[in-house]
Amino acid sequence: MYPEELVAPMRADLTEVGFQECKTPEEVVDLLENNNQGTILMVVNSVCGCAAGAARPAIKLALSMSPKRPDKLATVFAGVDKEATAKAREYMLPYPPSSPSIALFKDGELVHFIERHHIEGRSAQMLANHLIAVFEEFC
Repeated sequence: MYPEELVAPMRADLTEVGFQECKTPEEVVDLLENNNQGTILMVVNSVCGCAAGAARPAIKLALSMSPKRPDKLATVFAGVDKEATAKAREYMLPYPPSSPSIALFKDGELVHFIERHHIEGRSAQMLANHLIAVFEEFC
């Protein structure tokens, strides 16, 4: 478990651009089962370097540049909100646990998933371009 003072800026990196934090399994279920109409971008946030250097910057860049955007933005924090993250990962099956990772749901169905190994070693711009194409296709 990471101390909150360490992860607070990493949480804020997404919440400041409109992401809803899901800190409990119940919040994940409410979002992904009870309020799942339209598109939901769910980010499994992380303290790792690829989250800071590529994932979060790419997500913010894609959201600012794309003419199409997901209807809802949500996040869970791996290694911090463990139960919420575990619940979110149930909806991301058959993909194995990965953090960071980015999932796009449409009307309750997982339609696109970006695993950590797709994030590592890629630039934020490259990943943002990919996300923009995903938003264009599904949002």
